[in-house]
Amino acid sequence: MAVRTRPAEGVAMPSALVTGASSGIGLATAVSLAHAGYAVTATVRSPESGAALREAAEEAGVDVDVAHLDVTDAQSVEDVVAAVVARHGGIDVLVNNAGRGRLGTTERVSVDELRATLDVNLVGVWRMTQAVLPHMRAQRSGRIVTVSSIGGLVAQPFNDAYCAAKFAVEGMMEALAPVAAEFGIAVVLVEPGPVATSFVQNVDGLSTLGDPDDPYLPLLQRYIAATQAAFETAQTPQDVADVVLEALAAAEPALRYQTSEAVTARASVKLADPSGTATYAAARARLAPS
Repeated sequence: MAVRTRPAEGVAMPSALVTGASSGIGLATAVSLAHAGYAVTATVRSPESGAALREAAEEAGVDVDVAHLDVTDAQSVEDVVAAVVARHGGIDVLVNNAGRGRLGTTERVSVDELRATLDVNLVGVWRMTQAVLPHMRAQRSGRIVTVSSIGGLVAQPFNDAYCAAKFAVEGMMEALAPVAAEFGIAVVLVEPGPVATSFVQNVDGLSTLGDPDDPYLPLLQRYIAATQAAFETAQTPQDVADVVLEALAAAEPALRYQTSEAVTARASVKLADPSGTATYAAARARLAPS
């Protein structure tokens, strides 16, 4: 895989802004971008959550500027984007990685919980993208890479709210891509499958798993078991970061990059299944008794 090499001495480093970088994919991507020669601003939601990122950057021997950013706060987004532009003269790369899971079927997810999920996974991406576009448009260059999910292509049982957000992000970026291209801006979606990160442990809704009065509990337990089995062969955050760098190194990047052959195979089944029959049958199979 070709990657950007460090610029020669005296040549300005391209700037990259990465959200959700306290751990997992965001952390690996921020460090990898810095190693590849980008001036990286990596954001974390709370100031104290940047310790692992700073430690990883130090171990890799790279510089990463860690900033506090809440993608659900419009002022926070504006402040960080303005600071990056002031410091580096522009933004060459935005990696939208901040996200939050939400476990539960439609009956069990309140409208407020739905709104909170959308605010991080969809509206947060919208805020970040909207904030950087004027700067990229003015310089007539830039790349916006959004970490989506196989759940943005093929819906997963009990992930109604999360998949709704990721499906919407896919539609947003697919609509934006040809328009942004007229201003020299490339839009990319990176679509991982299972990744070994703390994301799953942090999914909202896990605390309800022990409710014996939940009529969905047997189905949910089967789904969790099937999902845990899938994570036994999960990719690493670095695997996904490598795909992000691949997209950034491409002269003309594709709109979509799946991060493994398994994800590409699942996406292909969906695209070749206009009636939805095969996709529906596969989802039902994950809920069947073992």
